[in-house]
Amino acid sequence: MIAGVSFQLATEKDVADIHRLEEASFPAPWRREFFLSELDASGRFNLVARREERLIGYLFAMWFFDEMHVNKIAVDESERRRGIAQALMDRCIEFAIANAVRTISLEVRKSNHGAQAFYKQLEFMATYRRPRYYPDGEDAVVMTKVL
Repeated sequence: MIAGVSFQLATEKDVADIHRLEEASFPAPWRREFFLSELDASGRFNLVARREERLIGYLFAMWFFDEMHVNKIAVDESERRRGIAQALMDRCIEFAIANAVRTISLEVRKSNHGAQAFYKQLEFMATYRRPRYYPDGEDAVVMTKVL
């Protein structure tokens, strides 16, 4: 538990706040419509974190049979390093285990050493690179956790 923070499944009413945080967090943000379509798709696990009524983080993941992929995770800059991302990932991992998922994967920018260290602490391993994965041409490091 993180004092004053609640976690709920994302809903359509959250999308405007999610998209604002997305635009503030990523150089090539998802469009608002992508988040809306993820809410209606099957095999999705989409969470938001709120401090009081203010959205401070989100996680969007998908799963198919025994594999899960974290598509998006972000935490408001003013709330970083307070355990919000850890709590979002913990809930994602708990959900995965409860649904017989065996592996979780995600991509991280090659230059984002802080994020890579965070995921290593969660026992994700760098498994390979995806060349020119991001719109600016940067490679992605694919990281995987075996449950």
